[in-house]
Amino acid sequence: MNKMKSCKAIESKLPDLLFGGDGPAAVPAPELAKVRSHVAVCDSCRGELNELKATMAAMDAWTAPEPSPYFFTRLNARMREEREAAPAGWLNGTISRLRAGLLFGPHSHVRPVAAMALTVMLFVGGGTYLEMTHMGTTNWNQPAQATSEEAVVHDLQTLNNNAQVLDTLENLSNDNGE
Repeated sequence: MNKMKSCKAIESKLPDLLFGGDGPAAVPAPELAKVRSHVAVCDSCRGELNELKATMAAMDAWTAPEPSPYFFTRLNARMREEREAAPAGWLNGTISRLRAGLLFGPHSHVRPVAAMALTVMLFVGGGTYLEMTHMGTTNWNQPAQATSEEAVVHDLQTLNNNAQVLDTLENLSNDNGE
C-alpha cells in the first residue's frame, strides 16, 4: 500500500524528470534525485517514464502540414460569397446584411461604439434603480404585509359576509313567495 502511494507521488513528477527540472513547475534538484532513484528501482514507474519519452519523441518527429498556398484566397472568396448571398425575404435579408456587416465588414469601429452604448445604458439603468431605491419608490425591501393570522381572519370575515348575503337572498325569496 505504501509503495502505491509513493508511486502515485512519483508519477506526478515524471514529466519534470523528463524535462530535466525545467518543466512548467520547476522542481528542486534534491526532489529530482529522489525521483531518479525511485525510477531506478521501480519497474512500473520506469515503464511510465519510457512511455512518456516515446510520446515526446513521436511529438518531436511530427511536423505540421503546410497550408495550401491558395487557402486564404479561397477563404476570402467564400466569406465574400456569404456576405453577398441574398436570403429569402426582405426582413431576413436586412438582418443578414446587418449581421454580415458587423461580423465581416470593414466597419470594425462599430463594435466599440456598440460596447460603449451598452455601457452607457447599464450606467443609466443602474443609476435610475439606485435613485428609485433612495427615494423609496420601490418596495422590494419592505416585508410582506399579510401574515397567516390576518389571512385567516380575512377568510372568516368573507365567509360571514357570504352567509349574510345568502340569508338576505333567502328572506327575499320567502317574502316574494308568500
